[in-house]
Amino acid sequence: MALVSHFLKIVQFVSLFSVSALSWPPPFYFWPLFIFGQFLNFRVYQLLGATGTYYGIRFGKNVPWVTEFPFGVIKDPQYVGSIMSLVACLSWVPLFYVLLWILGYVFIILVESKEDPATRAKPLS
Repeated sequence: MALVSHFLKIVQFVSLFSVSALSWPPPFYFWPLFIFGQFLNFRVYQLLGATGTYYGIRFGKNVPWVTEFPFGVIKDPQYVGSIMSLVACLSWVPLFYVLLWILGYVFIILVESKEDPATRAKPLS
C-alpha cells in the first residue's frame, strides 16, 4: 500500500507542477508553514511507521495507539501537516487547485471521524 501511496503522491505533485508558476524567493510565510507541515508528516511516519501511516489497520495489521506529540496535541496531524504544506505553496499554485486538494483532505478527515471505532487502532495493554 505504501508503494501505491507514494506513486499517487508523485502524480499529485506532477499535476500541481504542471499548473504552477515557480518564483524565487518564496513569500515569508512559506518556510514556517512548509517546514512545520513536513515536520508533522515526518513525525507521524516516525511514530506509526509505514504500516500505521498507510492504513495498515484496515489490512489486519497491529498498529499501536500513539499519544506522543503531535497526536496528543493535534487531531489528524498528518492531514494538518499536509494542508499546511499546501497553503505554503499558494504563491505558486492557483488557489483553486490548493482548495480542491484541501477539500479532499477535509473529506477524508470527516469520513475517518465517522468510521467504526473497531477499525481504528487500539491501545496496547
